[in-house]
Amino acid sequence: MTERAPLTGQGTPLGQAGDETSAAAAVRDMFAAVAPRYDFLNHFLSLGRDIAWRRATARALGEILKSPQSRVADLCCGTGDLTLALAKQSAGLVVGTDFCHPMLTRARQKAGARARRAHFSEADALRLPFRDGSLDAVTIAFGFRNLTSYQKGLEEMRRVLKSGGRVAILEFSRVCGPLFGPLFRCYFRCVLPTLGSWISGTVGPYRYLPDSVSQFPDQDALTEKLRAVGFREVRCLNFTGGVAALHLGEKG
Repeated sequence: MTERAPLTGQGTPLGQAGDETSAAAAVRDMFAAVAPRYDFLNHFLSLGRDIAWRRATARALGEILKSPQSRVADLCCGTGDLTLALAKQSAGLVVGTDFCHPMLTRARQKAGARARRAHFSEADALRLPFRDGSLDAVTIAFGFRNLTSYQKGLEEMRRVLKSGGRVAILEFSRVCGPLFGPLFRCYFRCVLPTLGSWISGTVGPYRYLPDSVSQFPDQDALTEKLRAVGFREVRCLNFTGGVAALHLGEKG
């Protein structure tokens, strides 16, 4: 058996360095502040591409979702967009979890009676309320970057998955292309924070976004992190030139 490479404890740049409690509180407060305008800003600032990225994530798990016995958790679900996309294809059960109560409130309002296979639970992604080896798939869309520890997050996802279960991480990543790359980075660092702050009425979150992405592992680095904690068959799909990337892996 080969020795696994160690992971660092790096995570969100929010809060005090090395203090996971303050970092978690800062993340929770930040998302609570933007909850009322969160959906509109996601769709507006991405020109609607975030909807397509989430749908592609659900399609990537189609074989698992079509089973009536499937059990899937969507972590850091926010207002529930990916949870609902998964539930639309699911013949089993999908549970969206988040530790920000205002986000979950909006998710439940959106789901209503039209998503009978979607349920929501308030939970921390680093301390999930699921038994070891109990889930067929775990997803997280644009929330992994905000965890206080990437290593603990990956280890917790692996813990709750069955052998052969799948992980799907959709996150902002490294943009490719000599022309598109610089143009997008200019938009992401200058235009997006200004628009996001103006529309939401809150400055911090949309200034934090490009900072957090710049410190987040790129496609290759996140692939290696997944392998390091024991996921196999790891692959990465780039969306919109690498603006977002979907990492998929299987628990060995």
